[in-house]
Amino acid sequence: MTGVHIDPSRAPVAFGRLAIPELFAQLVEPDAARRLRALASLCDLTHDPERLYQVVTEGFLDQLDVLLKDGDSAVRTRTCELLHLITSHNIARQALLSSPLLARLSQLLDDPSPLCRTRAHRVINSLALLPAGRQVHLDDIRESQQTCFFYPEAHMPGANALQNLVPKMMLKLQEEQEEKEEEVQALLLSTLSCCSRLDAGPALSHRGVTLIGRKLSHTCSNIRREAAGAMMALSVPVEGKRQVCEAAVLPVLADLLRDQDVDVQANAAGAIMNTVVITTGKHQCLELDVLPVLLQLLSERKQDVEEEQRRKALVLYSLRALTSLAEAPDGRQRLLLELPLLVGRSEPPEEDADIRCAARTAVNVVTWTP
Repeated sequence: MTGVHIDPSRAPVAFGRLAIPELFAQLVEPDAARRLRALASLCDLTHDPERLYQVVTEGFLDQLDVLLKDGDSAVRTRTCELLHLITSHNIARQALLSSPLLARLSQLLDDPSPLCRTRAHRVINSLALLPAGRQVHLDDIRESQQTCFFYPEAHMPGANALQNLVPKMMLKLQEEQEEKEEEVQALLLSTLSCCSRLDAGPALSHRGVTLIGRKLSHTCSNIRREAAGAMMALSVPVEGKRQVCEAAVLPVLADLLRDQDVDVQANAAGAIMNTVVITTGKHQCLELDVLPVLLQLLSERKQDVEEEQRRKALVLYSLRALTSLAEAPDGRQRLLLELPLLVGRSEPPEEDADIRCAARTAVNVVTWTP
């Protein structure tokens, strides 16, 4: 008779709805090994939506606060892993946003364990994907009454504890220089990008353009992609456009238009698209001779349908950047010579509808006469 296999790294699981309460009861055991086994079993169980719903609705989530300050780094790391699994479900993300665990997670960004820091960044990044989560992460610089009326998410429990998280992330971004921290840097930039899409002000007021601009030339494509995405978010407000021009970021963004990674190219084109709205951005891009590069990106076509779809954002951003550059006399004069290319993207019925619309707008601006 074949014996029953028992995994020594997992705690035994009770039947039915008793499983979750019994495992959480083991989390207060003095033996760290028992706590780790219980956490491992909880990680397995929370893949089941019904078990996860039980964790959230029956008040077990707040019990993890003690484990996030556990003396054993392995316990802290495994707890962050559990929270990351939990944040894959919307109901759990909403519950976590309104729990005191957020303040504890922000403290783990300085944890001595590199793995624990990485796991904490993963949880915070998952929460930042929610609009309410971005609001919680932002530095609340609004008056209390205005915030309560216009931004109710900012007064969720835990928001006050994390209202300075964006400045803290900017500081961490400045500190993380070692190659082994590449994943942390990418997660940090991704979180900043999400927060800045909602409100770029906090990052801009803490040297965001300068600090993120240094990451645009990183050897890791993931970091370049996230840095360019964050720069695109920062360049939406007028102050962000001005800082991009003053910090000499446009030359680096222009170089990224030739990057091997399509997403890096698209994000760089998006940042340029935002910046050339202002006159200084137009002049700098024309001096950098960005026009031929954008036109080259526009002329390239891929045979593979999926690959061409991946380039859609890149093409759209390039068209919109060219449209803004056409508002400058020098830009219009040079684009008049390339009018057939723009017309060619605006007419074919097989062309993507969004691209056709953007190309028609570009043609109208280039051919406009007073």
